[in-house]
Amino acid sequence: MSEKVVGNLIIIGGAEDKVGDKEILKKVVSCINREKDMILIATIATEYPEKSFKNYEKAFKSLGVKNIEKLDIKCRTDAYVTENINLVKKCSVLFFTGGDQLRITSILGGTPINEAIKSLCKSKASIVGTSAGASVMSDTMIIEGKDDESPRKCTLKMSPGLGLVKNIMIDQHFAQRGRLGRLLTGIAQNPEVLGIGIDEDTAIIVSDEGIAEVVGSGAVYFVDGSSIRYSNVSEQYSNEVLSMFNVKLHVLKEGNKFNLLKKAPLEEDMNFYENDKQHSL
Repeated sequence: MSEKVVGNLIIIGGAEDKVGDKEILKKVVSCINREKDMILIATIATEYPEKSFKNYEKAFKSLGVKNIEKLDIKCRTDAYVTENINLVKKCSVLFFTGGDQLRITSILGGTPINEAIKSLCKSKASIVGTSAGASVMSDTMIIEGKDDESPRKCTLKMSPGLGLVKNIMIDQHFAQRGRLGRLLTGIAQNPEVLGIGIDEDTAIIVSDEGIAEVVGSGAVYFVDGSSIRYSNVSEQYSNEVLSMFNVKLHVLKEGNKFNLLKKAPLEEDMNFYENDKQHSL
């Protein structure tokens, strides 16, 4: 992993609150000028783009955002349209909705829109993704795997993502769909990659320095396989239960921070815990 993560990213585990306090969406708009700056809703992943756009348009309008546009890309041809490219270049927030993450990469890969997104990352704009839009942020993404099951050796389908953050694998709807097993399988196959499982209505805000802060009502799970001493991963007997030793798991809640480059929680959070424990004695 490089010394920095490209861009300012907000990665949401899906099903974020759009009608109540909207704490995560408030974070999305907290660094923009709500009167002037544009939020661009990319509905590429969903089969219901108009419905999805209307839901987010309503939510962001309720938070005072005046300029909300839709990136309406249904096929690769649309990713070459000058109007769409200019929308990406002008936006302050690019927001990928949920749906099918493979639609995003297969439609955008190698197009001018993809290049515009890479350039956007290098600016002060924020790129946000929820559910499928979260998975696509990394350079390796999970596209299919069984929920609520023990991890198995080679039952996971993976594909390249947009690569906005390197050496990370993201899974969403994490606790709600019982996806620890499939993330462990992904890490067993790619031990150098940091696995991140994000609960619904929960997000990480990732700075360009590689610090991920947890916000929302659930937890975020960081799975580090770099110290694995043994695993039985192989193509033979692919449906066999996975076995591996010495994998690390960190579970963080709102307000906790994680250094993606060092693969460790921030020490300030641990110091806070120790001080809090001493006061309670």
